[in-house]
Amino acid sequence: REVNMIRKISVFFVHLACIIYFNLKIVGKENVPKEGAYILCANHKSNWDPPLVVSSIKRKMYVMAKQELFKNKFIHWFGEKCCVFPVKRGKKDLESIKYALKVLKSGEMLMIFPEGTRNGLEKNGKAQNGAAFLALKTGTPVIPVGVKGEFKFRHKVTITYGKPIDFSKYKEDKPEKEILDEVSKEIMDNIIMLTK
Repeated sequence: REVNMIRKISVFFVHLACIIYFNLKIVGKENVPKEGAYILCANHKSNWDPPLVVSSIKRKMYVMAKQELFKNKFIHWFGEKCCVFPVKRGKKDLESIKYALKVLKSGEMLMIFPEGTRNGLEKNGKAQNGAAFLALKTGTPVIPVGVKGEFKFRHKVTITYGKPIDFSKYKEDKPEKEILDEVSKEIMDNIIMLTK
């Protein structure tokens, strides 16, 4: 109960701060179901992205974040209270995958940044296959999220939620790389479309 209260209070104040600091606009909130397992996939422009997205909807959300952040003791403590868990980038992190599968099988919402790093596509990076793997492994729909705008005081920032994408036709326990790449591309194409 204490952890839940800390999370709710934190989300409220973060959302309030975002509204005050930015000219924030949220589009398509009706595309986010009030219950059931979903994977939110957003583009990653700034360190503001996770708190903006998490605080813009009322549902509890688990967030996959790079392990390096957890070296900071406060972030480690705060992350645990606010459902943020670490992932090792650039390698298969079985522990984080198992945790993410548990979240989805519990009917909760999970947020992943498929670029794997800030402005990954602008750096000619390739979308990571983690979100695609989890979607195909569990049959969980993916909700694409587009974040656009300048992260400066009172500049307009827009968060757009797309309609859930059902990849259940591909559902496999061990999806082939070719299918993972195809699904990852479709996810990123939908995200990019929402940022225009």
